[in-house]
Amino acid sequence: MAVTALAGTGDPGEGGGFAVIGKIRHRSALEIEASNWSIGCEALDRDFAVYANYRQYLGPLGAKRARVQAGWAKTEKEKGAYRWDWLDEIVSDMVAQGVRPWLQTSYGNLIYEGGGGIGLGDEIPKSPEALAAWDAWVQALVRRYKDRVTEWEVWNEPDLGGAVPPEDYAGLFIRTAQIIRREQPDAYIDALALAGNTTYAERFLRCLQQQDKLHLVSAITIHGYPQNPDNLGNIDKLRSIVARFSASIDVRQGETGAPSAPATVGALAGPSWTELTQAKWDLRRMLAHLGRDVPFSLFSIVDMHYKGRMNGINSKGLLRTNPDKTVAGPKPAYSVVQNVTAIFDNSVERVPDYPCTASVTNKMAFYAYRKKSSGSQILTMWFNGNVPHDSNATTPVTLTLPAGKFSEPVYADLRTGLVSAIPSANVSNDGGAVVFRDIPVYDSPVLIAEKSAIPIVPIDASE
Repeated sequence: MAVTALAGTGDPGEGGGFAVIGKIRHRSALEIEASNWSIGCEALDRDFAVYANYRQYLGPLGAKRARVQAGWAKTEKEKGAYRWDWLDEIVSDMVAQGVRPWLQTSYGNLIYEGGGGIGLGDEIPKSPEALAAWDAWVQALVRRYKDRVTEWEVWNEPDLGGAVPPEDYAGLFIRTAQIIRREQPDAYIDALALAGNTTYAERFLRCLQQQDKLHLVSAITIHGYPQNPDNLGNIDKLRSIVARFSASIDVRQGETGAPSAPATVGALAGPSWTELTQAKWDLRRMLAHLGRDVPFSLFSIVDMHYKGRMNGINSKGLLRTNPDKTVAGPKPAYSVVQNVTAIFDNSVERVPDYPCTASVTNKMAFYAYRKKSSGSQILTMWFNGNVPHDSNATTPVTLTLPAGKFSEPVYADLRTGLVSAIPSANVSNDGGAVVFRDIPVYDSPVLIAEKSAIPIVPIDASE
């Protein structure tokens, strides 16, 4: 939607200038029936992070799913002997906290000749002995966890680095998915965990089509790290490709997130990152996907200590870590995610084609939702034309909503969590349309909602 920037009005940290009535009440995963939100708990297979150090932060985050790499090499250190204790701890604890783990079958195993590499961009298993061992491990993995795990992902970013042609990955996927479905007929199976090469995905799908194996794919997961978090171009491209092959294959965001410091390893490394810009980026990225009905996994819950091809701290975590991998504390992005998961669960549905006219010409994202039970409306908006920056100056925007229905509207900043009453002087009716005047908008999502549609707690009771 088109919008024109007026002069900034200042930081929205005190409720956008409106009277603050409380904060968004956070909800743990056990309090939420279901949602589209997943959190990344990756790299535990290579000990880049320690699950026990951050487990207390998982359930309170409110995400209902968690991505975990199942670690063939960590589990089978001697041929034919599996040590499951490390993964047992993770799976059991996640389930107890109301979080459903989805397990990735990765990486290779160096104890087998031709067993593939043990990190990102490495080769897949190739030798007959290694493939037989892979098959045995996958079967044992599914048998062990199928009472608690129903979603599986095969390998990670095979399109990265050129070591794995799509036809070779297709072969590994088919044999792996067939084992999973044999052990768990209703399993949900994610393919590719694509780094971003949509041509690779097309070749993979064509290979499966030629072998009549498309039915093995429940979804294709894709990763993305654009500078502007609202850029979903690769999602659109992949959806278009997938639609040519099957109407039943989903497209999911499997890994995406921003760093919080300039000195970081991995995607989006650069000089401009702060904990504030990370929080804004993650928030916008989540809501941009929500507005397009794309299930979403955020990378990641904790800063990770990389060793190997990349060395250093990957600061995309919601939690800061100490040199010994213990948790130093949550970053602002942690509470940002809590604000989102508390509101946008399976009790809320998107309202497509909700009409809105705004008084400005900057690029502005706008999405509408409603509570399924009551029809109460929730509207999200933010300036999305540029990458997030450290200024929180807002612009007053007037919104005309022909389909608006509000009896007690509130304004909430999803970054700070503050909720404010919208004064009656700022609300009017114009020929049946609801008009909100001077609503503070900036480069981080805010919302207008019916008060009853969002969980609110008084400030002094919110922590």
